[in-house]
Amino acid sequence: MHHTRYTVAGACICAALAGCGTDHYTPQEDLNTRPAWLSASVTRADYDGASDDLLTAGLGVSGLKLATAPAIADPANPTSAELRRLAIYTNYRALVDITVNGGFSRLYGPNIDLTGNDTLGEGKIAGTEYLAYTDDGSGHDNVALMVQVPASFDAKSPCIVTATSSGSRGVYGAISAAGEWGLKRGCAVAYTDKGSGNGAHELDSNTVTLLDGRLTKADVAGKNAHFAADLTDAARQAFSTTNPFRYAFKHAHSQRNPEKDWGRYTLNAVEFAFWVLNERYGTPATYTPGALVRTVVPSNTLVIAASVSNGGGAAIAAAEQDTAGLIDAVVVGEPQLYPPAPAGMVIQQGATVQPVTGLPLYDYFTYANLLQPCAAQAPSNASQPYGVTVLATQAANRCAALAGAGLVTGATTAEQAEDAKLRLRAYGWLPDSDLLHASHFGLNATMGVALTYANAYAKASVTDMLCGYSFATTNASGVPTAPATSPMAKIFGLGNGVPPTSGINVVTALASNGPINYTLAASPSTGKADYDFDGAQCLRKLLTTNATVQKSVGEIRRSADLHGKPALIVHGRSDALVPVNHSSRAYYAANQIVEGAKSGLHYIEVTNANHFDAFLSVPGYDTRLIPLHYYGQQALNAMWAHLKQGAALPPSQVVRTTPRGGSPGAAPAIASSNLPPIQASPAAADAITVAGKTLTVPD
Repeated sequence: MHHTRYTVAGACICAALAGCGTDHYTPQEDLNTRPAWLSASVTRADYDGASDDLLTAGLGVSGLKLATAPAIADPANPTSAELRRLAIYTNYRALVDITVNGGFSRLYGPNIDLTGNDTLGEGKIAGTEYLAYTDDGSGHDNVALMVQVPASFDAKSPCIVTATSSGSRGVYGAISAAGEWGLKRGCAVAYTDKGSGNGAHELDSNTVTLLDGRLTKADVAGKNAHFAADLTDAARQAFSTTNPFRYAFKHAHSQRNPEKDWGRYTLNAVEFAFWVLNERYGTPATYTPGALVRTVVPSNTLVIAASVSNGGGAAIAAAEQDTAGLIDAVVVGEPQLYPPAPAGMVIQQGATVQPVTGLPLYDYFTYANLLQPCAAQAPSNASQPYGVTVLATQAANRCAALAGAGLVTGATTAEQAEDAKLRLRAYGWLPDSDLLHASHFGLNATMGVALTYANAYAKASVTDMLCGYSFATTNASGVPTAPATSPMAKIFGLGNGVPPTSGINVVTALASNGPINYTLAASPSTGKADYDFDGAQCLRKLLTTNATVQKSVGEIRRSADLHGKPALIVHGRSDALVPVNHSSRAYYAANQIVEGAKSGLHYIEVTNANHFDAFLSVPGYDTRLIPLHYYGQQALNAMWAHLKQGAALPPSQVVRTTPRGGSPGAAPAIASSNLPPIQASPAAADAITVAGKTLTVPD
């Protein structure tokens, strides 16, 4: 608990204060001081756990399962409460398989307790929610922070769990991935959108969102806008005149390279949580009237940094940068991060050395953006789910363009596509990912991420139209067009921060038939509709030709030094978005070299698991893939047992799952037999080992 410190104020220094007057020393108490970077406005909302709550926004598990999103009374003017409910519904479902047969509400979900039993009814959790910004005073950062304090929080045994948003999602982005577990434990949950959140600026109307999603004009919002493009009004109007129906997005166009600060923002969220908790539970100060003495402090509070995807990467960055001893442990799933590459480091699966490992996201995403549409046409991938999302004519033309540039070989589309698939494997993807390339490219995940990060790393303005690209609403022909209804009203609840989203698409102005949606674009160099091969080449070349991109990528490289903190990484072997060779395997190997015997990191690799559990409801994925979320919850439980009871963490291992099988779209209900637990003592054939500088992952 708190300690009283004494500062000598006069010349009389006594060993035991004998003979010194009380005016010669000033008691100093550990006061709860508001962080200097915290916005002036901190909103508070209390939820009763019935009509509304922290975890499900009053929907309960039944409402989250509904295919129809929560209604908004006036679609053009949603309230902040309606937007919050829509955001929680959207973000919850975005990260987990919401189907009952897939395990939701049976093996995991709000109604399932921490021992795996269906005892929590609708799963609603009462408590209080605090929302604020962290900013440098300019209004340009405005990083969203949120703390949820459940009614079950125990100030005598306090705990905090971070839930940094995945992707470029808003502040509720990791509510199902980490928030749910923390709230069920009675922990305060510290959220942040890490400065790359779901902020949009409709340039034609000069409309922006506030912290809670409500709309206003950018000039009215001023420094309170979640995000506004850094343009004078004259520059904005001039751009909109020649490029109408365009949108700026925070992650892409903040000109801040927010990724370099993801760790700091996650630490800010933890500090915000400590401040909030001590505003609630601090004791009145003796010597400073009106002040509170901190009673919830790092020394008596368990803090677990947790999340998934780039939220997981942010948790790891926070643990690396934690000089104040705020974080006790780390548990992350499928983290997106750029690890160091110690000299001599080797990663092998079985006896096969992996050819390319530990690349930054921008490198492997711009490579995938070139080759994936072609690889999706490989005859050996014919059974791939969502294959129809890749336009066959454009993909065949992309294969031909790649062949013409010497990037693939083969005389026919089929030969070129098979070569593209093998080249992706040679660049770090595993065979387990082959059937996911079509869905990732066809659903625009690859292009959206590549373009967003290109702009972020280049610190590009929306008016720069990097490589000819912009974000616009389009018609059925792909031409930028005014929307029937502006997407801005609901973008806080429905958007994910990376176009295509909410009807806003990626448009290229440099196509022969442009400006047009890039999926329909004809490249000037080929004269064919080939998914804008020229634009994809331009994005790829920025890595070697743009000094700002190179500097920004260097700024986000991690150290792999977790300072001995206990940590668990869980990753799916089939991940095609953040391949294990470039992220978790490479980070774990580097950590073992950097920290050596001091390392507390353990790595769990799960077979038949990919990056998007939400895909498991898709025919063909339901038969092949299992929910990685299930193992993320196991890992959090294991870490809790380690911190609270001293239980040993599970050794690094491969967990071999069994897919559900059956017919696509009609896979049988998943059972615990499909999901073997993480083993306390894995078989030798499943153990992940490090010898010298070589990491070996069993086949």
